[in-house]
Amino acid sequence: MTTVIDSVRGEYLRYKELGEKAIAQLSDEDLSRDLAGDANSIATICWHISGNLKSRFTDFLTSDGEKPWRHRDEEFAARSVTRDELLAKWNEGWSVLTNALSSLSDDQLEQMVKIRSQPLTVAAALHRSLAHTSYHVGQIVYIAKSIRGADWNSLSIPRGKSDDFNRKMRESK
Repeated sequence: MTTVIDSVRGEYLRYKELGEKAIAQLSDEDLSRDLAGDANSIATICWHISGNLKSRFTDFLTSDGEKPWRHRDEEFAARSVTRDELLAKWNEGWSVLTNALSSLSDDQLEQMVKIRSQPLTVAAALHRSLAHTSYHVGQIVYIAKSIRGADWNSLSIPRGKSDDFNRKMRESK
């Protein structure tokens, strides 16, 4: 039987993979590209996701999720990075998250934690973080798709292929 924590972990990892597949379609230069002049590049978004995950999930059950050592505004600074630098930063945050999730059980879902001094149940904190992370991964995918244009390789069911996908799913059962 799948636990709630396992389900949450699976969703996080699904979004991690979506982000990585989008990033893989871009050049190093594209990763730091700002399409709107005052928007966030993929590098900036990755810095923010990593900083957020590290802050929220370091000592998740015992300290406020907004750590005094986090400098959130710096996460949003424009930056030019290599793919290796971006993926190293990205993986720092995801590692803290997965380590924290591996020590949780469904029995702790009603336990209270704090984020910016606001008390939340573990379940609410996980849902809030998952929604925040998926929101930003969606931005990464959108930016990558905008950059790639017609050369974009779909990360889900390609446009116009839903019927084919559904037929294949029914036939595989």
